[in-house]
Amino acid sequence: MSNSLAAIHIAKKQLGLEDDDFRDVCERITGKRSTRDMSEPQRIKLVEHFREQGFKPISKSARKSLKGKFAAKLQALWIAGWNLGVFRNNDDKAMIAFVQRQTGLDAVRFVHYPDDAAKAIEGIKGWIERKVGSVWREPAYRDTWRRTDGGMIAAVQWSILSQHCSLPEPGGFDVYVRKLLGKTNAFELSDVTSSEWHIVMNTLGHLVRKVSAHET
Repeated sequence: MSNSLAAIHIAKKQLGLEDDDFRDVCERITGKRSTRDMSEPQRIKLVEHFREQGFKPISKSARKSLKGKFAAKLQALWIAGWNLGVFRNNDDKAMIAFVQRQTGLDAVRFVHYPDDAAKAIEGIKGWIERKVGSVWREPAYRDTWRRTDGGMIAAVQWSILSQHCSLPEPGGFDVYVRKLLGKTNAFELSDVTSSEWHIVMNTLGHLVRKVSAHET
């Protein structure tokens, strides 16, 4: 069972949805009444909807134990690297081990103290950029959506897929994002919210990891 499918079943139980209500939600969000008939992007979109309704995915023990002022930033960067095909494992244990090897710091220090957190953050960013090229250090963009973390990551994902001749939409990036999010042609990329970029990144991440796996 895929991660998204498992998350949907957990969300159904967590939110107390009866079968008919669950199918109604599925149809309203994805146009499909059964998860078996949904594409992976549609399942991810459904999971994001359930998150907005209060669904809280069950965390692994490592993620539960990682607390601190900078924990969320480090986790977000690590997931970005995973969605860019750089890291093979998306859990906190892998991230902690990586940062410890790179900096010699223990987790208590780099999730709580600014100077140590900066070393850990730059270490993750540096490794990602050595693998996929510049992500955060491009000159100022005219397009505001490219200045958001989600927009920057998604743009690099699209570039990676282009290099592998594996683009999922021949009409271009903006067309793909609109279709994925179920928006009209009048919808601009600058209107994409953080949670919607999350859907885009996770969906493209699935494709990027597939093409990246073929290289190893």
